[in-house]
Amino acid sequence: MTVEHRTTVVIGAGHAGLAASHFLSARSIDHVVLERGEVANSWKNERWESLRLLTPNWQSRLPGLPYEGPDPDGYMSAREVAELIERFAKTSDAPVRTGVDVTSVRRDGDGYELTTSDGTLHATAVVIASGACNRPVVPSLAETLPPDVEQLTPFDYRAPSQLPDGGVLVVGGSATGVQLAAELRRSGRPVTLSTGEHVRLPRTYRGRDVLWWMDASGVWDQRYDEVEDLTRARRLPSPQLVGTPERTTLDLNTLTSMGVELVGRLAAVRDGHALFSGGLRNVVSLADLKMERLLDAFDEWARTSGRDAEVGPPERFTPTSVPASPRLRIDLGSGEIRSVIWATGFRPDYTWLDVPVIDEKGRLRHEGGLVDSPGLYALGLPVLRRRRSTFLCGIEDDARAVVDHLEQYVSVDRGRP
Repeated sequence: MTVEHRTTVVIGAGHAGLAASHFLSARSIDHVVLERGEVANSWKNERWESLRLLTPNWQSRLPGLPYEGPDPDGYMSAREVAELIERFAKTSDAPVRTGVDVTSVRRDGDGYELTTSDGTLHATAVVIASGACNRPVVPSLAETLPPDVEQLTPFDYRAPSQLPDGGVLVVGGSATGVQLAAELRRSGRPVTLSTGEHVRLPRTYRGRDVLWWMDASGVWDQRYDEVEDLTRARRLPSPQLVGTPERTTLDLNTLTSMGVELVGRLAAVRDGHALFSGGLRNVVSLADLKMERLLDAFDEWARTSGRDAEVGPPERFTPTSVPASPRLRIDLGSGEIRSVIWATGFRPDYTWLDVPVIDEKGRLRHEGGLVDSPGLYALGLPVLRRRRSTFLCGIEDDARAVVDHLEQYVSVDRGRP
C-alpha cells in the first residue's frame, strides 16, 4: 500500500481550515487540506434559505481578505459567506482536495496515519478544522413523539413551505430558534417557542451594532485562560440576534408581539403530551439581568475610554414579558402541533478520530487549540483562544497562534534548530 507523506494535514476546508492553510503556506510548511464535500460545504448545503450572519459585514474578514464591499453595516447571506470562503481559498491558493472523506486518524510512530476515501496519508501534524456544528443535537425524547408529527433539525429545514400546514413547535431559544420561529410565524402558521437558558441582546445599542460594542470594548479579546468558567462559556447558546437591513432586534418580546406563544423548556414527552418546565419567568429574568449587566459594562467603558461623545445616550430595554400562566403541556395528538423543529444546538463529529482526546461529553480536550496529543491541533471551535473565536473575524489570531506552535513542533521533528 502506497502511503503519502505530508508534514501537515488540515481536515476541513471551511474558513478555519483555509486560515490554517494560509499561515502554513506563509511559513512554507508542506501541507494538504482535505474536505469531505466542497469548499465552504456547510454554508452551501446545510443552511436554511433566509439565513444571514449575526455579525455585520465589516467583521466578515479573513486573513489578508478584509471586507471591501459597499454595505459594511449589512449582514451576509449564507450564499455570500460561501462566496467569501471560496474567494479566500483561491486568493490563498490553498492546496484543497475536495470530496475526500477522512475515516480514521490514529497515532503512528512519530506522527499520524490518516485513512481516507482517497488513500492513506502520514503526517507529522494534523489540524482539525472540521467544524463545531457538524451534527444537530436532538434530545432522546424526540423518539417518543407521535409518528404523525413531522420533525426537522436546522440542517433539514429550508423554508416554511416544506412544512405541513398547521402549528409548529420550535424547541430552543438561541439565534436559530428565534429566527425560525419568526420566519414561520410570518408565513401564517401558529408557532410555539419552547425556551430554556438563552442570551438576550439588542441588535443596536446607543446607535451602534451591539457587536461593535463587543469588539471595541475588548469583550471579544478576553483570552480563554482569563475566562472564569471556560466550559460554560464554550457551550453558551448563540445570542438572540438576526441580521436584517433594518438592524431590527429579535428577542422574545418581538416574538410575542408577532403572536408566537412562549413556553418553558421542553422537559419530557409523556403519553403523547409535551411537558414544559414551569421556570420560564425565572429563565427570562436571568437573561434580562445579564443583558443589563453587559450594557452597564459598555456604558462604563464608553465613559472611561472617552468614547461617550461618539455614541448615543444610554438605553434600557423593556423586561421580557411572559404569559401570566404559560402552558405546561400540549397534547401532540390533538393536531394542534403538526411539526417540531429541534433548534437545540449542534456538536462536532469526531467519530473518525481514533486518538484518546475526547472527553466524556464528546468534546475535544485542548488548551487554546493545542490538543492533548503531540502534533494534533484544533481550529474553529467556540472560545478556542479568545471570545471572538466563534466568529469569522476571530480566526486570524487563532490560526496564526496555532500555526506558530505547529511550526516549532514540526521544525524539531525535522531536526531544525
